[in-house]
Amino acid sequence: MFTGLVEELGKVKSIVRGAKSVRLTVSAKKVLTDVKLGDSIAVNGTCLTVVDYSDTWFTADVMPETVDRTVLAKLKAGSVVNLERTLQLGDRFGGHIVSGHIDGVGIIRTLKKDDNAVIIKIEAPAEVMKYMIVKGSVAIDGISLTVVDCGNDWFTVSLIPHTAAMTTLGVKTAGDSVNLETDIIGKYVEKLLGYHSTHSETQKSGLTLEFLNKHGFSI
Repeated sequence: MFTGLVEELGKVKSIVRGAKSVRLTVSAKKVLTDVKLGDSIAVNGTCLTVVDYSDTWFTADVMPETVDRTVLAKLKAGSVVNLERTLQLGDRFGGHIVSGHIDGVGIIRTLKKDDNAVIIKIEAPAEVMKYMIVKGSVAIDGISLTVVDCGNDWFTVSLIPHTAAMTTLGVKTAGDSVNLETDIIGKYVEKLLGYHSTHSETQKSGLTLEFLNKHGFSI
């Protein structure tokens, strides 16, 4: 589990492409201070497993499923990426619950200056937008942000100067693609109260508002 608070910016040292997979080697410093084989590190919000490392870099394999659902395959040697280690018990929880499992890819449409902030408008697919609410949380390339506004196929977030300076969003431009992860709580609520999809069909949960009211849970 992650918090969406980026610890440092890393740089892609090399990228080796397989038939459907990718092997990334990323130069880093802070996230490697206590690293071990098998540890998880979020790279642009994507939870990856460390399969090799030194004092200055780590390597992770990106399987076909992750390649299909993220923009990691678009990285190249020299690309800058957001890095975060997993949350330790006892740490302050400054962001929100981020699993590192990407829900979809968005496209930055506009970036507009608003005094000391930058308002970013992102176009997102329907499977992402259904979980988006104003003042809710979203992870963009692993960065925990608050939704300012949203429509049918877009939402906006606001960056303070610190976030722009410490993450890759500070150098993004219109047309760039980003990894998106919505709030995990919304997904569980949907499954419990409404319809949820399986690999083969759409099923309806047995838990309904009528059931809750009948058993004393007034809404």
